Formats: sequence, structure tokens, C-alpha cells
Amino acid sequence: MELHKEQYIDLYFADACHFSLTPSVRYAWQRKGEQILVPAAKSIALSVFGLMTPDCKLFSQTFQGTLNSEKIIALIDEFAETITKQTIVVIDNAPVHHSKAFQAKIEQWKKLDLYIYFLPPYSPELNKIETLWRFIKYKWMPLDAYANIQNLKERLSQILTNVGQPKYSINFF
Repeated sequence: MELHKEQYIDLYFADACHFSLTPSVRYAWQRKGEQILVPAAKSIALSVFGLMTPDCKLFSQTFQGTLNSEKIIALIDEFAETITKQTIVVIDNAPVHHSKAFQAKIEQWKKLDLYIYFLPPYSPELNKIETLWRFIKYKWMPLDAYANIQNLKERLSQILTNVGQPKYSINFF
């Protein structure tokens, strides 16, 4: 992270997260005798694949449904077009990151000065973008997002667009 802080390299943490109309509310306080009702419904899933720097610069895309290697490869290809210096992408060991298609792209990305670094297995705590997903689900997502799929798309888009702004910032340093 020091090399990123000194602007010698760009460092990104990459991961996917899924959102649906089932709210991610851990707990809530209410007055005695009152109930807080949170709507829940089965819905299509919104999947976000993101790449985020320790200073909260986010490159992401939202997909309906599940993610696969082809979608992730296409997004990283698009991301690779934006880099201006040596870039390290830290990523977990999800099966889609070890597919033949993904593995074949690693050498091509190296030629563009984009390097993939795999985290040790079972160590999500080392992936900084996991913190972003927790903040979105448990802190920033308003309850009205779960009223319908359109609200969820809009609220999620608003948050993702504004990551790094004061309201949606995480201090990793």
C-alpha cells in the first residue's frame, strides 16, 4: 500500500457482491411494543464487480443475475484501457478467477502493465473491497431501496457512483 500511497503504482482490490430485495439488516432498535417491518421479496439478483483503490477510487459495473468469467474478463479488459501506470489487482480465489479463460488473460494483462495478485485462500479480510460491500449493505443502503427492484437499482447506482465522496468514503490509511 505504501507504493500506492507514494503514487508509484496503482493498487486495486477486486471482488464481486450480490444485492437483492432481501434486506441485509443485522439489527434495529425500536420502542417497546412497536415493530419495524422490513419488506422482503424474492427478486432477481444484482451483481456488482468492482475494483477499488485504498483511497476509494472505484471502477465497477452492475449486472443482472450472476457473474461468470466472461463478464469479469470483459470488465477487467475495459478497466485495463484506463490505467496509466503499473497496476496491481488483488483478487480472491473464486472459481471464476481460476477458469481457463481468466487464466489465459493474465499474460495479456501483464503486457498492459496490469498484474493480478491472488490472495491466500480463505482470507477475505485481506481484500479491502470487502469493507466497501459491508458498508453498502449495512450502513449506506437506505431501507426504501428494498421496496422494489427499481429502487434497489437506483440506490445502489447512486452509492457506487459516489464512492469516495465524503458521504461514501472509507479511510484505509
